[in-house]
Amino acid sequence: MPRDFETPTKYLFRVGDPDTSREAAESINAPRMESLVYDVINDFGINGCISDQVRGSKALQGKTYSTVTARYKALAEKGLIYYTGQKRRGHSGRSQRVMIASHWILSPLFSERKPK
Repeated sequence: MPRDFETPTKYLFRVGDPDTSREAAESINAPRMESLVYDVINDFGINGCISDQVRGSKALQGKTYSTVTARYKALAEKGLIYYTGQKRRGHSGRSQRVMIASHWILSPLFSERKPK
């Protein structure tokens, strides 16, 4: 599957958002952030990861919560990441969805691990 990290700026904010949202969207390098976030998720392999694990990675150190978590939607819509349907407890004690890089779905190990 090709890795398409191009997300037009117009999709990074809502039409009714204030000018500051548009400025923020234009100030980040969204394709680079998507690529970084994807690489972190991919590195967790077949076991996948939750948002707390992604945000805690060394590769994303110093990036804000919203800068990282906003990339999940774009990556999922492009078919680059997949939500497994499983949940794990995060640092707060609340459940978070488990995500994996989509190419792991084709692995025989994934179908063996899938809950029945």
